[in-house]
Amino acid sequence: MNGVSKTFSGVTVLKGVSLDVYKGEVHALMGENGAGKSTLIKILSGIYQPDEDEGSIEYKGQKLAWSGPVEAKQNGISVIHQELKLSPNLSIGENILMGTKFPKNRFGLVNWREVHERAGSVLSSMGSDLDPRRIVADLSVAQQQVVEIARALSYDAEVLIMDEPTASLTDKEIDKLFAIIEDLKSKEVGIIYISHRMEEIFRISDRYTVIRDGEWIQSGPITETSPDHLVKLMVGRELNTLFKREVSAASERVDHHKPALELREVSDRKVVNQVSLKVYPGEIVGLAGLVGAGRTELIRTIFGAAPLKSGEVYIDGNRVRISNPSEAVLYGLAHVPESRKEQGLFLNMSVKENIVMGELKKFQKSGWLSWKRIGDRADHLIEELGVKVASSEQYVSELSGGNQQKVVIARWLATNPKVLLLDEPTRGVDIGAKTEIHKIISALAEKGLAVLVVSSELPEVLGISDRILVMHEGRIKGELLRSEASQEKIMHFATGGQES
Repeated sequence: MNGVSKTFSGVTVLKGVSLDVYKGEVHALMGENGAGKSTLIKILSGIYQPDEDEGSIEYKGQKLAWSGPVEAKQNGISVIHQELKLSPNLSIGENILMGTKFPKNRFGLVNWREVHERAGSVLSSMGSDLDPRRIVADLSVAQQQVVEIARALSYDAEVLIMDEPTASLTDKEIDKLFAIIEDLKSKEVGIIYISHRMEEIFRISDRYTVIRDGEWIQSGPITETSPDHLVKLMVGRELNTLFKREVSAASERVDHHKPALELREVSDRKVVNQVSLKVYPGEIVGLAGLVGAGRTELIRTIFGAAPLKSGEVYIDGNRVRISNPSEAVLYGLAHVPESRKEQGLFLNMSVKENIVMGELKKFQKSGWLSWKRIGDRADHLIEELGVKVASSEQYVSELSGGNQQKVVIARWLATNPKVLLLDEPTRGVDIGAKTEIHKIISALAEKGLAVLVVSSELPEVLGISDRILVMHEGRIKGELLRSEASQEKIMHFATGGQES
């Protein structure tokens, strides 16, 4: 890709960006959310057309212009998108083979046995034991990510684009994926790898390209750079200017007289098993553990999005019975879900509408909404959280991942909650936006909110939390104070280790 540009409605998103990928290499494409990475790969994969007379694209020595993504895929360019693009009402096997000619029997009907065998073969090559007959809607986010990767690998790709493929995978699953990547490299597949996890970039990549604000910044061998150098290139400032919590301030503000949220022997009879915990006003409690440990299920049970089968929930010392999310909001709970696009946003609506959705009744009079007051309220929260938008009327689907996450948080702040439940609040978010979200979370705690945050990134848990609870197989296995916590201790409990 040589000097490629792209403009939307007069706004330049890419300006003269170049990227070259060779056979059998992993090329890391780096940049903050909103830097233009997704637009660049959408042009390469035929979803968008580049601006006319602005640069060129060459594939295997020939200049090209794809008519659409189907043509690109048929020519060997396959994409694993950051946001899952599966059909939830279909089986795993159907999703993996989607876009190919399904095998038929002698009567001209789909041979489902062969469909599931083919899909099962791809899954097995990844070390996955998922049943191809299972419906995708019944899978966790991590399992859906495995299916997304399997679908991309089912094509004989010559260029494979991976956009945050490990965001919801366990360490074991990541190791399997990297083994597959090494195998693909040996088969001379060129791989464009997008990730905000530096340890992955330096483990798997051969070369890198950094883009910032839609422009090419630098390319080179991965052996000739460092994490600090890449961060500086991406965000335009030194790493040491990023967020760092003050331990003394955190401990002083926590009110330990009465917990804002208390659970006693809570179970959902599926994953969550007799969980007891307390979160105090002004405290940030990190909930760590491996994928499948029951962290998301616990958050959903507290919020009434999943049934509570036994145990007790207390808010401000008073026992409450929450049967649905609407009741949870009335009791002062707020929930930022793991998958913002599927569970947290109205993508076909404006930023303004998304922000005030939780408190529309406040702006209603005689059956009519006051859009002037709604706009003022949205503008106030946009400014407070630093959401980067053209205006509050902009569609939320047009924002970067970090700004979309801020919009979800803004909606819940508008309800004035007592307890904030955050499930992977910086998943798929770049380093700069991640730092801003960490600052927001810390500032909310300083104002007296009780925060319970789930994160699969151990450095994030260690950096943001006052206390850390570690889950394993649906139970709390260990509790660590900020001062005594380490990655090794967290993993000890996360893998089933006992208190020493």
